[in-house]
Amino acid sequence: MYIPEHELRAALNYPSLIPAIREALIDFSAGLVEQPPRTILRAGNAEGYRNGWFAVMPAIHGDFMGVKTVTFYPGNAELGLDTHMAVIELLRRSTGEPLALMDGRLITEMRTAAVSAVALDALASPAVTSLGILGSGVQARSHLQALRLVRPSLTDVRIWSRTPEHAQKLAGHSDARAVAIEEAAACDVVLTVTSSPAPVLEGRWLAPHALVLAVGATGSTLRELDDEAMRSSVVVAESRGCAERESGDVILSGVRVQHEIGEILANPVAAPRQRRIVFKSVGMAIEDLTAARLVWQARQSGPH
Repeated sequence: MYIPEHELRAALNYPSLIPAIREALIDFSAGLVEQPPRTILRAGNAEGYRNGWFAVMPAIHGDFMGVKTVTFYPGNAELGLDTHMAVIELLRRSTGEPLALMDGRLITEMRTAAVSAVALDALASPAVTSLGILGSGVQARSHLQALRLVRPSLTDVRIWSRTPEHAQKLAGHSDARAVAIEEAAACDVVLTVTSSPAPVLEGRWLAPHALVLAVGATGSTLRELDDEAMRSSVVVAESRGCAERESGDVILSGVRVQHEIGEILANPVAAPRQRRIVFKSVGMAIEDLTAARLVWQARQSGPH
């Protein structure tokens, strides 16, 4: 059975995905998920940041197994193509039976935003009102929807993009404002979702108790945050191992991940308080498996 993107949209939603991702992250930090490091191959299609990559991401959790194959080609944005493309295979753990093959682009988009929403809910004060977004692409749009779901108080939304017209367009559709990067960076919550190979967010712009959700720049040589932003913050990640192996923001700044988000979700008193926090996500196979399971279960229980 192949499930294309238009059918996935009917089966997957944030109200069900966000709590499922929350439980999966708790299980991951508790050692209940089988997930080896992802295998990443450079495509060799171009020089510099346009050089794409191809990754294989397997995981086992609960009654299911899954594997995602995903490509990331930053240069695709200039061609009018998606930068991320993926396929996910879902299997039954007890027998090894393949259950479904799913388009993975939308799952990757939505599970990434759901992870950030879980982190926001766990790490930010209920009183936060301002959200600054650095970037104006697919992830900026999906994050706006997911973050507002867990923090409806985020009514002051500021968007910056290297292409001002893109920021204006997203702002016009999102009850937000297109602003200079310094103004976006001064918010209570700052989301970075760019494909920049070099830092765009400077620590000197951040509020003392800001929460930074660092989502873009996946790769050991890429980064969105400068040294001051990283070194002045408590660093939280989905996985210590993944972030310290795959995140240029972590590796190149020399910081260590102090908490996994799953540990904080299981023990909320461990959450940093009255501190600047960077939550770095690089994406994990367990998140894709969780979303694929929800899609499968929704189709099984729905009308045939």
